[in-house]
Amino acid sequence: MHKTRSLLAFLWAVPISLLGGLMGLGGAEFRLPVLAGPLGYRAKQAVPVNLAVSLVTITVALLIRGQTLSLDGLVGFQPVLISLIVGAAITAYLGASWVRYISNERLERVILVLLVSIGIALLIEAFLPEAFPGFVPAVLAWQIPVGVLFGLGIGLVSSILGVAGGELIIPTLIFAFGVDIKSAGTGSLIVSLPTVTIGLIRYIRAGALSDRQALQDTVVPMGIGSVIGAIAGGLLVGLIAPSLLKFILGFILIVSAVRVFAHTHPPSR
Repeated sequence: MHKTRSLLAFLWAVPISLLGGLMGLGGAEFRLPVLAGPLGYRAKQAVPVNLAVSLVTITVALLIRGQTLSLDGLVGFQPVLISLIVGAAITAYLGASWVRYISNERLERVILVLLVSIGIALLIEAFLPEAFPGFVPAVLAWQIPVGVLFGLGIGLVSSILGVAGGELIIPTLIFAFGVDIKSAGTGSLIVSLPTVTIGLIRYIRAGALSDRQALQDTVVPMGIGSVIGAIAGGLLVGLIAPSLLKFILGFILIVSAVRVFAHTHPPSR
């Protein structure tokens, strides 16, 4: 059973991260239905496991990008990144605490709503331009509070789904603050790393990852598969139009989320 789960974790992680890499994303939203579906984890187990895999992929992505990383496009956006991190760190901690006190059934309903919402967002993004002037005025008095507000939402989603949040951070940087798409990908990793780390630390302190077998069976092989897929996806960027991928994967995410999480019944009193 353990060897089968490890093999499945690896085999699922590679294509998910490959497709995510083609879009410049980690693909954690697509890992969650796999963890709760084929791999058989309950939602309250799947979320921290997904968060642990997300931390591995983010760290590796930053190390890889560090070889050719240029921060020139983010020079004028340090206050935005800091404000996003502050907001996300707060709710990443609170969200991980909140998950402890809700039933598995209710958590699955929350996950369903969030995954379907992200899927719809991907469908919409497929038809939007990659460059945008940004609707938040380039004034610190506006950028900082708006950044914190967006960060609060990003951190909450990250801790509840166990994701890095790139699907939310990148559109926020592009459409709210006018960051170019390439720099937005780098900015997303910078915001995601402390957000995921804080959420994961809170889950670990709560004992959510005390099962070492889950780490051995899933986190390690899925982390390895995710790294391989992400590298391959990065090398194949441009092979398929990102807009087409977003449309296809948005549809797949909605369908898979409904199939895995829509079966729950109202929690018993």
